Amino acid sequence: MGLPKREAAYEKLKFYQDICNIRQQVYQITERFSKIHMRLVSQMRDAARSSKQNIREGYKKGTIGEFIHSINISRGSLEELSGDIEDCFEDKLINKEEFDGLSSLLRSADYLSKRYLFSLYKMKEKGTWKTPGEKAKT
Repeated sequence: MGLPKREAAYEKLKFYQDICNIRQQVYQITERFSKIHMRLVSQMRDAARSSKQNIREGYKKGTIGEFIHSINISRGSLEELSGDIEDCFEDKLINKEEFDGLSSLLRSADYLSKRYLFSLYKMKEKGTWKTPGEKAKT
């Protein structure tokens, strides 16, 4: 049996947790869409997946610039997904409860990621960013 996996710092971020929840809900909701909506399902799942995976990738690259860039890409994917969710509600593919739940998560992820970016810009300015796995200086 190997060592337990260390949780990456981004996994503790509320906006990342929201994005993980969004991805799961999008997958579950789109399972019931008919075959005529295959392209929409693919685009929604890709946007939800991309929003999550970009954060992971950017963090792993180790530089604050890459991480900031990746969070911005993630936010763009969430915006694309938000438009698809609005369309799904207008087209009666999802109900009001699903729309409200996803919209709330999207707003939360957007707001919190924007606040986090603001703090990252400050860290970049001050030079206080630590690369993943780096120990705090004493």
